[in-house]
Amino acid sequence: MKILITGCRGQLGSQIINILKEGASELGTIPQDYRNSEIIGVDIEELDISNLELVKSFINEVKPDIVINSAAYTNVDSCENNRDLALKVNSLGPRNLAIACEQVDAKLIHISTDYVFRGNGTIPYREYDVTNPVSVYGETKLLGENYVRECCLRYFIVRTAWLYGYNGNNFVKTIMKAAKEKGHLEVVNDQRGNPTNAEDLAHHILKIALTDEYGIYHCTGTGECTWYDFAKAIVKFKEIECTVSPTTSNKINRAAERPAFSSLDNMMLRCSVGDEMRDWREALKVFLEKVKI
Repeated sequence: MKILITGCRGQLGSQIINILKEGASELGTIPQDYRNSEIIGVDIEELDISNLELVKSFINEVKPDIVINSAAYTNVDSCENNRDLALKVNSLGPRNLAIACEQVDAKLIHISTDYVFRGNGTIPYREYDVTNPVSVYGETKLLGENYVRECCLRYFIVRTAWLYGYNGNNFVKTIMKAAKEKGHLEVVNDQRGNPTNAEDLAHHILKIALTDEYGIYHCTGTGECTWYDFAKAIVKFKEIECTVSPTTSNKINRAAERPAFSSLDNMMLRCSVGDEMRDWREALKVFLEKVKI
């Protein structure tokens, strides 16, 4: 089996590669079908996914069985001021991969986000709920989803949220560093979602990829909290001498609006391959025991 992973040096891409090489994740072993797979990891330096001709040529030459697209322009505020770049990476990139995958009969797993939803609800969003993003990031990610659905038949769209992993920067590492340096933090308490360990997400992506259960999936940590709750848990679990106080989103000057409630329901996982995502607190504890800052 030949597996192409875009965004290979990011939080998720690097985690998927590690699990494939080890044959197991923190949740357990992965299917034996992956044994002796050829793993091809690319990032922007090796393949600019926004260039259709380059993508078609590369995939036609490699002829992968599975393509996992974890490449994205994820700086939410920066997307507001760089709309063209956000469109190229988050929308045209997935479109190009979908077109190329269709030509070589490859499966495409495309990673998307909770930010495709407006965030004005009170019940976790299911895969079939109406999308209505409030930011350029969310809009371009939604367009990317639509292109994938239009341009290839064998696709999995996997929406996740509040992702953190061992490689790269994320909220958990930022809070740990700031807590040690400052001793006091103010964190927003009016946005709710699902913290997701990249290890759990990667494990489930590899479960899904071997099936023919095509469609849209939500894949996030079990349970929900606010960013304030999340930060308090990080400080508590790491036993850092730091006080954490709640604040509101309108007190923070940000270019992009965030959904106030973007909790996702892993309904499709439960109804297909099974939902083994850990409780967000449990997954966070394990992560904090291993990560070094």
